[in-house]
Amino acid sequence: MSAAAQRSATVAGAVTAGSGKKGIEAATRAAGGTLVLHAPGDTKNSRVSAEALTDAAGGGQPVEIDVDGGTVRLQPVTVSNKTSVVEVFVADSELGDGTARDWWILLGIMAGLVIGSVIVVDRLARGAVDSVRHLVQGAMAVGGGDLGVRIQPSGPRELAEAGYAFNRMADRLVTSRTSERELVADLSHRLRTPLTVLRLDAEALDPDDTHIGEFSAAELDRRRGIRRIRQAIVTLEGEVDQLINTTRAAVAAQVAEAPEEGLCDAAEVVRDRMVFWSALAGDQNRKYQVVGAQLRIPVPVARPELAAALDAVLGNVFRYTPQGTAFEVSLSRRDGWVALRIDDAGPGIDDPEKAMQRGQSDQGSTGLGLDIARRAAQDAGGSVSLARAALGGASVVMLLADADAPPKQANRFGLVGRGRLARERDPSRRKNSG
Repeated sequence: MSAAAQRSATVAGAVTAGSGKKGIEAATRAAGGTLVLHAPGDTKNSRVSAEALTDAAGGGQPVEIDVDGGTVRLQPVTVSNKTSVVEVFVADSELGDGTARDWWILLGIMAGLVIGSVIVVDRLARGAVDSVRHLVQGAMAVGGGDLGVRIQPSGPRELAEAGYAFNRMADRLVTSRTSERELVADLSHRLRTPLTVLRLDAEALDPDDTHIGEFSAAELDRRRGIRRIRQAIVTLEGEVDQLINTTRAAVAAQVAEAPEEGLCDAAEVVRDRMVFWSALAGDQNRKYQVVGAQLRIPVPVARPELAAALDAVLGNVFRYTPQGTAFEVSLSRRDGWVALRIDDAGPGIDDPEKAMQRGQSDQGSTGLGLDIARRAAQDAGGSVSLARAALGGASVVMLLADADAPPKQANRFGLVGRGRLARERDPSRRKNSG
């Protein structure tokens, strides 16, 4: 269209200059292209209508009109109050010539800008991504129990502030854990005074020997009660000392413990605790059986925690079943799991789900016995289940990870035998064991 305007200007200049017919024809030939000069009032040989020519002549300004095959440019030229019109035709092929190349150039520039921006953004965001990745890894480590992990704050200001906040949080967790253990140790130490009084009072009681002389049934029961009191005090003193030593050793040790720490032999714990409970079982005429505690079975649970869990479950058996009720403690291992099962021949558990909730009991107790066992099992990556025992009463199964074998997807029903993990309910026979 710019070339068409130049050609129109060449012919219009010749007309304005008053060139003769030959001069105008020479200018027309010099302009080239499809060009027609319409004299005043002439509308022949035009690609547009006569009305369009007349309007263009009267308008005084160049006009562009679309026609079939292209565009017509009409430029009026006024000389001595007479207006001629210079008509130049521009074909569509000329209008679109070279535009495809221009589009490809523009697309190439756009692609280059996009690729360049992606590279620049990637370089700028890499630092932020690395900072976020380190923050996520640190959070997962703390969630897994490693309170000694710290991160190097980096990246944008917000991420750096999040890193500093994470490190402060980890420091607070370490401080809180240390304070908690020190508090437990102090509270345990304060129990020694009333325990000492109880031990002195127990020593002042009558002898508890039942083998020398002949005694009435009431006297035998009284002497056996004195013996149980003394044994319970000795055991309680030992547990308090163990609690003090354990908590203070944990405070002094590093918070981030090695993977090998926190292991114990489950079979040894069962044998050791059954030495205490067997004496009480003999006093109450309870028949008991220990199965599978001959060989070493390591589990990732601290010895005091596993012993406390076993004592809590056995304590429920002695507390909530009649004297003379038989019970059984068994250990089994399979497919990376260890099952510690305590069965009894008592009335069973009326509501297993409620019994597993912390602080829930229908027997007037604290309701924490089974919760202690549950937390110990969960710390070892396992769980606690309640079911009907083969002896007829309750069956408490603590499922623990086997420290000698990586845990696998185990058939837990086959592990404990005879479907004892199935929660069968019989309200007519069960009572809540607390």
